[in-house]
Amino acid sequence: MELKISSRSQDDVAVVTVGGEVDLYTAPQLRDELVGALEDGARRLVIDMSRVEFCDSTGISVLLSAMKRSRDNEGDLELVAPKPAVTKVLEVTGLDEVFTIHPDLGTLSAHTGPGA
Repeated sequence: MELKISSRSQDDVAVVTVGGEVDLYTAPQLRDELVGALEDGARRLVIDMSRVEFCDSTGISVLLSAMKRSRDNEGDLELVAPKPAVTKVLEVTGLDEVFTIHPDLGTLSAHTGPGA
């Protein structure tokens, strides 16, 4: 399945919308997008995963790496609306305790003010 990625930035926040499957073959595309956003000045990465049907360990590794890079710059990486299959992977690996996960973009906006 093809990976679809779009992103938009405001100030130091980049919202990256991902759709499809994140796996060994498509993860480099996601990595490039996230690294590019960080290089363009984003400190906070918000990943909308509401359209991701599957995410394997390679995709999880890309997310962890991007989170580390953003935290090194006093930012963070947050996940939004992962589907049950992705949530299960996060829970089994214990990463649901590592990532900040929001149920939808609507709840996220409450956290996107100054000092957030």
